Amino acid sequence: MATFNKGILGGFSGKVGTIVGSNWRGLDVIRSLPKKTSRLATEKQLIVQAKFSLIAHFLAPLKPLLRTYFGQPSGEKSRFNMAFSYHNREAIIGTYPDFELDYQKVIICKGDLLQVEQPAVSALAGAELKYTWQDNSGEGEAKATDMILVVVYNPARDLFSYKELAAQRDAGVFGLALPNTWVGETVHTWLSIVNAAETKWASSVYLGDGGDLEVSE
Repeated sequence: MATFNKGILGGFSGKVGTIVGSNWRGLDVIRSLPKKTSRLATEKQLIVQAKFSLIAHFLAPLKPLLRTYFGQPSGEKSRFNMAFSYHNREAIIGTYPDFELDYQKVIICKGDLLQVEQPAVSALAGAELKYTWQDNSGEGEAKATDMILVVVYNPARDLFSYKELAAQRDAGVFGLALPNTWVGETVHTWLSIVNAAETKWASSVYLGDGGDLEVSE
């Protein structure tokens, strides 16, 4: 890529022969057309592409959460970059081309705040999930005012539902209403907890325990 000063005809944009002109950050630039290749991707390249596509698609709706609650930025790596790298490395199972996500390895929040004790979830009538846990306020940095965060994923519809600041640590229970159209479908869910100032959070826990959680009528 090269820059050029405007002559009497000024800059140009578009393709002329084998070069392309455009304006990039206020500069007139020219570059050559990319060379076409007839080489087919190797199996190794296809595997990398398939994994990348799977993780990118799954994490995209969770960007607001991952950018806020996944660890701490490291150098040039953002929280979302770190989340992407982790899931690409740890949360894929199966063999190409039939890759799947290992939901037990999915992490929505990554932090060092004390998690609640004995978190559990059950399906109630009316398309509602009931979350329960033991209040452990006062242990370490755990406070009664810390707030629960829950995330639900419906693989049949490829949709997420999540709730931040859902309930305080000392509440011990929270009910999340899901769409009635999800009745009869299996969902996966995770739970985390964030302090009131939203400066510390716990690593999320997967509450499926390998079993099915079916939304009830």
